[in-house]
Amino acid sequence: MSLKNTAENYGTIAKSLHWLTALLFLVSYASVYYRHWLTEEKTPENWTALQIHLSMGVTIFVIVLLRIIWKSMNETPAPEPGTKLQQLAAKAVHILLYIVMIVMPITGYIGTGVATEFFFLFDIPSFKDTAIFESLFAEHMTFKEFEKPIDFFHKELMGELIVWMLIVGHIAAALFHHYVKRDRTLKKMTSGN
Repeated sequence: MSLKNTAENYGTIAKSLHWLTALLFLVSYASVYYRHWLTEEKTPENWTALQIHLSMGVTIFVIVLLRIIWKSMNETPAPEPGTKLQQLAAKAVHILLYIVMIVMPITGYIGTGVATEFFFLFDIPSFKDTAIFESLFAEHMTFKEFEKPIDFFHKELMGELIVWMLIVGHIAAALFHHYVKRDRTLKKMTSGN
């Protein structure tokens, strides 16, 4: 199995980064839902779940940057035959997924009023405690005023609606290719056979 992509398959590195991103998203969502559904505010469990969610967001951001760098250095396997509309839809969804994987960690970071205790190893200061917030926003609004639209965008619009639609659509398309079209789309990102 090749580390780099080929015309037929994704390489080991691209596959690893893809599935690691999927796992990180799963843990990120599990931790935030656990926090909201199963913990009380201001308890150690609530705080731990929040910190896991924040740490996952930072990690996703770094992994996505690595994915973009790796993608730019590798060829992309040839798409399976399909209509122009299918090809365009696949490309659009992939672009939207990358945008989401960048925007969600950024909005999560700038809309959170607490430091990220990155896997309880070291602290990443809260955006409200940075020189950027101080110089650009603090003079014009409180952090609560700044945070409100960012939280709406991150949690309610993106996190509870758009991200789920993209993830479900991405999985459904992979399964459609595998079970209905019976092409190699899913195999390119798994076994390669």
